[in-house]
Amino acid sequence: QVQLVESGGGLVQAGGSLRLSCAASGTIASINAMDWYRQAPGKQREWVGRITRGGTTTYADSVKGRFTISRDNTKNTVYLQMNDLKPEDTLVYYCRGLTDDRTYWGQGTQVTVSS
Repeated sequence: QVQLVESGGGLVQAGGSLRLSCAASGTIASINAMDWYRQAPGKQREWVGRITRGGTTTYADSVKGRFTISRDNTKNTVYLQMNDLKPEDTLVYYCRGLTDDRTYWGQGTQVTVSS
């Protein structure tokens, strides 16, 4: 079992920055990759980016160049650094952990960008 807890969301002005955290606990060694997703009310979750076990990162075109995923293995935490935020980035952000046979989600954290 893996537990994921996001934090760091909040209200920020357009052009500002936020850093989200996703703290993992449980059988962390079983995680092959960690993803960030985001979701608007009533819509499907949108993939934001991924960091693999080996540290490779990939991003959606909509955030490439503005968002960066990193991790601190000593804290079992993955981060999503979001810069140059835009009002359309106002969404609930989720982290997801993938193992060989299961998918785990955090509870989400709200990001609101004011214009």
